[in-house]
Amino acid sequence: MIYSFTNDYSEGCHPNILRRLTETNLSQQPGYGNDEATLESVAAIRALCRNPDIDVHLVAGGTLANLIVLSAFMKSYESVVAAETGHINNHEAGAIEATGHKIETVPTPDGKLTPALIQPLLNKFPEFHTVKPRMVYISNSTEIGTIYTKQELTDLSVFCRQNNLLLFMDGARLAMALSAPSNDLTMADIAHLTDVFYLGATKCGGLIGEAIVLANPALQKDFKYYIKQRGALMAKGRLFGAQFAELLRDDLLFKLGKHANELAQQMAARFQELGYAFLTPAQTNQIFPILPDTLIAELNKKYGFFVWRKTGEGMSAVRLITSWATPQTEVDLFLKEVEQLSRN
Repeated sequence: MIYSFTNDYSEGCHPNILRRLTETNLSQQPGYGNDEATLESVAAIRALCRNPDIDVHLVAGGTLANLIVLSAFMKSYESVVAAETGHINNHEAGAIEATGHKIETVPTPDGKLTPALIQPLLNKFPEFHTVKPRMVYISNSTEIGTIYTKQELTDLSVFCRQNNLLLFMDGARLAMALSAPSNDLTMADIAHLTDVFYLGATKCGGLIGEAIVLANPALQKDFKYYIKQRGALMAKGRLFGAQFAELLRDDLLFKLGKHANELAQQMAARFQELGYAFLTPAQTNQIFPILPDTLIAELNKKYGFFVWRKTGEGMSAVRLITSWATPQTEVDLFLKEVEQLSRN
């Protein structure tokens, strides 16, 4: 059987979630996010953000969260700025464009945006003939495994506010970003520095669900209408609530993120010892070693992973992802295989 390092959502969910769902299964609860578990989750997220006034909405998935947020806060002639590697640009089948909004992309080697990279897109001429940037979309961790520092996010936040831009953070893997060894951000920092972000469960031990957090009070009024209009306001919101309630209890979400990161870092360290370079710095549970195509072909016989792109003659960068549930034994076996094949 092939073991997969292709993504971090191959497994189901943490057992605590199944237990909570089973124990509360026959308990009657109000619908549409007014159940006890959802209210518990909202309170927990507000506590993490150190802000009792943020607005929290639980939806099914990351693409849906991106679609709802971006369509809600842009006028028809406004655009969103993203890194070329951004999820909305590469992996959402034109979902944002289908709402009538243009994605303006910026090439970036590490998947992160900076004020200097965004500025040229603001220099529009002539006026009224091109789209007008309104939102900046970033991911933490990024689609290539890197994370934002507090200073980087602060610089972006200041720049966006000076230029009347809304800053939106995709947090599908925020648990991994915040539990990375090099991280210096907190949820409270993110709530202070962004206008809106979301905290993901799907890739961090949940069955399904992302928590959209509206930190900017000006965005909160009537946002639930957009959720309902997009078919995302679920009658049995308790399904999402139970998951976040358990994942946020005793910092379980971040412990699971730390587990995924630690196993990926073990992989990265061994690849480095064997002399392999990386496409981007290995910071979270996604790593991108550059390997000989012959080695990749042999590893693919026993392991699933994504070949990211060619980097030179006979060499390619691959993406290896560990999850909240990846066993240490599978990482050990994989690294043993890499070592043996590298020496042949």
